Amino acid sequence: MAMSRAVPNLAFRRLRGQQSPAEFAAAVRRAAREIGEQVACDARYIGRVEAGEIRCPNYAYERVFLHMFPGLGLADLGFSARETVRGRRRSAVAAGAPLVPAITTRNDEESDVLRRAFMTSGTATVAAASLGLGGTAAAIPAPRATHRIGETEVRAVEEAVRRIRLLDDRHGAEGLYKAAAQPLRAAYALLDAGTATRRSTEDRLHAGAGELAISVGWLAHDSGRLDDARSHYAEALATARVAGDPALEAHAFCNTSFLARDAGRYREAVRAAQAGLRAAQPLNSARLLSLLTLREAGAWAGLGDRAACEQALGRAHGLFARGPVDSDPEWMSFFGEPELEALEAQCWSALGEWARAARHAHRATVLQNPHFARNLALYRAQLASDLAHAGRREEAAEEAKRVVDALGEVQSSRIRRMLAATQRVLATTS
Repeated sequence: MAMSRAVPNLAFRRLRGQQSPAEFAAAVRRAAREIGEQVACDARYIGRVEAGEIRCPNYAYERVFLHMFPGLGLADLGFSARETVRGRRRSAVAAGAPLVPAITTRNDEESDVLRRAFMTSGTATVAAASLGLGGTAAAIPAPRATHRIGETEVRAVEEAVRRIRLLDDRHGAEGLYKAAAQPLRAAYALLDAGTATRRSTEDRLHAGAGELAISVGWLAHDSGRLDDARSHYAEALATARVAGDPALEAHAFCNTSFLARDAGRYREAVRAAQAGLRAAQPLNSARLLSLLTLREAGAWAGLGDRAACEQALGRAHGLFARGPVDSDPEWMSFFGEPELEALEAQCWSALGEWARAARHAHRATVLQNPHFARNLALYRAQLASDLAHAGRREEAAEEAKRVVDALGEVQSSRIRRMLAATQRVLATTS
């Protein structure tokens, strides 16, 4: 069936005004942060909207655009009604047949299947299946001997990264890890094919594959598969070194430090954080430097070095206070004041200052946007632990119950282990 020619979106182009596509994309990202959304908007995305390639934005972009232009609807922004662009066969809908959109026609549009998974699924496993991680809906095209790798393949890798992160934010890692292994293998198969159409495409493919390795590594990490996580992070670091990509290298070291701390390898955690800081220096992102410095602080706390921990915390706060910039990496959307408070709470917990840790953990729970369900459950689990160790049993039990209530939606071995440890503390102090 022949595809209809895209119609330029002139209404959206008028809204951009005198701003360049990159400047307008930056404004979209800032607006997203204002309402706690996550969008990976860049000049390419704006160009595709204006060219009419994206006839209706996904739900995250829709919320951001309506926030930016209050009083306007999607039609006023030049978009088509959602039900007209889904490519659904009405006969199939009537028959109740499953709807699986093709990746080549929905690079930046959430499927109805994905929307229903978010609205009705209580498990990450069902959500992952709906996303098609490991299935057709999010398939990364396999390389072919006669086919050079171009924009379609790179976008598929980048989209897989975004979808995994989105599901992790809302559901936690379990049920996602195994499903995410298939797109990771496909991404590295594309790299091994070595037939990108241009150097910029190859660079994006390296970056996308490396970020995908980190995302899958995090799913393993949060699921308690620490050896698997270590392997994935090492794979991402190797990819960064091959591609000469300091942003990817800094990200890989950041997660490696976190993993080493969780595994009790505190010296390694310090070294990885410091290596990440060196890699991040040219990236013009004070927030990234702040996060890496907090990783270092947590490692010093694990070693019991209070002075070094406090010095690192002071540097981290100073860097954080510089504020966000447009060059902050996309993956850092989770790093706001709630995460800053939570990471500091972890430091004081490791140093045995439970009341101080509880104050910071409580601030993290108060400040956290409920959209990030996994992080909110994690912060509450941390707070329950700190309260229990501080002897505040009733408050600890109340926070632990809140976490338990959330575990039908959020699946994380790490959170369950934290709750089990808190229960043991409460049992020994009864």
